[in-house]
Amino acid sequence: MQHSDGPHRGGQLPSTFDSDKMLGKVYDARVVRRLLKYLAPVKSQLALGATGIIMRSLSTIAVPYLVAVATDRFIQTGDLGGLNTIVIIFVGVALLGWGGRYLEQLYLGYVGQKILFRMRTEMFEHLQRLSLSFFDHNKVGRIMSRVQNDVQQIQELLASGVLQIVTSVLTLVAIACVMIIMNTRLALLTLSVVPALAIVAFIWQRYARRAFIRVRRAIATVNAQLQEGISGVRVIQSLTREEINAEQFDSVNREHLSANVDAARLQAVMQPVVQILTAIATGLVIVYGGSQVLAGEIGVGVLLAFILYIQRFFDPILELARQYVELQRAMASGARIFELLDVDPEIADTPQAIEIPQAREIKFKGVSFSYTPGVEVLHNIDFTVNHGETVAIVGRTGAGKSSLANLITRFYEVDKGEVTVDGYNVNSVTQQSLRRQIGVVTQDPFLFSGSIEENIRYGRPEASRQEVVEAAKTAGAHEFITTLEYGYETQVGERGENLSAGQRQLVCLGRAILANPPILVLDEATSSVDTNAERLMQKSLRRLMKGRTCLIIAHRPSTVTQADRIIVLEQGRIVDMGSHRELLAKKGLYYNIFGALTAPGPEPQSA
Repeated sequence: MQHSDGPHRGGQLPSTFDSDKMLGKVYDARVVRRLLKYLAPVKSQLALGATGIIMRSLSTIAVPYLVAVATDRFIQTGDLGGLNTIVIIFVGVALLGWGGRYLEQLYLGYVGQKILFRMRTEMFEHLQRLSLSFFDHNKVGRIMSRVQNDVQQIQELLASGVLQIVTSVLTLVAIACVMIIMNTRLALLTLSVVPALAIVAFIWQRYARRAFIRVRRAIATVNAQLQEGISGVRVIQSLTREEINAEQFDSVNREHLSANVDAARLQAVMQPVVQILTAIATGLVIVYGGSQVLAGEIGVGVLLAFILYIQRFFDPILELARQYVELQRAMASGARIFELLDVDPEIADTPQAIEIPQAREIKFKGVSFSYTPGVEVLHNIDFTVNHGETVAIVGRTGAGKSSLANLITRFYEVDKGEVTVDGYNVNSVTQQSLRRQIGVVTQDPFLFSGSIEENIRYGRPEASRQEVVEAAKTAGAHEFITTLEYGYETQVGERGENLSAGQRQLVCLGRAILANPPILVLDEATSSVDTNAERLMQKSLRRLMKGRTCLIIAHRPSTVTQADRIIVLEQGRIVDMGSHRELLAKKGLYYNIFGALTAPGPEPQSA
């Protein structure tokens, strides 16, 4: 397992993050050191849980010894008083075991949930701070797997796995010591099967390792197919792909079934092997110990104790064999979790970053930009949007229009040149203060689970109900909201799926209006609405844009014709600039795109 030696810059994680093909080391010091910080806040509960395990283990070890004492000292001698004392001690040992089990389950359960809570919270907060380029390069399903599955694996290790391993080892040592004290030769005879068990466990572990890797990969594939099938169900049904997709899912699901059956088969092998060796050890003890009993060298109670200890001796060995693979999986999960936490945001505020005052002007100075190194999507862009001016960006699909909007809000860094707001380089101001100045409405209207009012208030949680209503009226959303059964309290569902695309867009516009930004960026904001809704939005937008600096990215003529200036992009370059009439008169690219739709006259040239 490879680890980073420090934080990772940029959007791409190391290959180990995306790998379900390997398990980790049995012990990885770097992972363990970093995991210890999660135990520090719960050390008292962990100590109580560990005390419970010790109490339970002591009760387990004590029972066979008490059987030997009761048999040899009191039953065979007819000492009823001593036997009564042993019964009372038995009850005490049982209560000790019960109390230990209670402490173990209560406090280790608490420890596990506390670790789970802290790690998931930390990972969520970290993911919220990462740059958009990170999510461009890494699949959401894989990220979710790290937050869910890997954290769960670590939780099990820290909450109980480590203590179970330590307890199993201590129990083995304690039982071996007690048996040696009781009868050295009988103890050595009992332990003679351990080397054979160790060989079997070593061979079994190698096959089990491959089987568990196969299970891990299979469930990752199943989850990916399931997520894609649910997220894309609308497209699947529209293209009548249900049967084909069901067959594909059946294939990966069968692989998961096969992997789990093979893993279960291997697990089924280990326990009978241990039971056979236990039976062999028991037989050896009965034969040799029985001869010692007949010879009067040991009591019957000692023989009974050894038979009981044999069962208790091999149970921890089974537990260690199981925990061996779990420990490897936890180390691999820990490595992947810390690789994720070590990824620094590609875009970060500098120590000298300042809070920008109210912004009014946007300027691009010789800006070049690429999402992938060496493949520029914008080339030497120069233009200014003055205070109170509305500038429209038009061009064919892929011309680089939306990339301009992403650079204004500093979702991505420019490769060359600079973007300034009121003369401040966007790199020199804090991201929060910059983005508070800019309201963005995109072509993909995204709503969060909750009510319509909560979604409009999303950028200004402190806003009053009246302010929310006024923002909705300005956006043209109030009319349709009031026709809904619960009005502003209507729950929008996941991603707002119970609203039409146009309605979602109007709610998003209301959200941007309520934030009251001095700069407004509309990225295909009317693309999802019908003609009537667009007219309503245009009227709302005209009121909204007064006195604001506005950048409009659009493909509909009605959206751009009222702009003060229009910039025409082609393959990432500015090829023309001017008003609607000026650009039509030039009969260039703008005329080819919009001429037939906006002006009478001869048929425009083919685009």
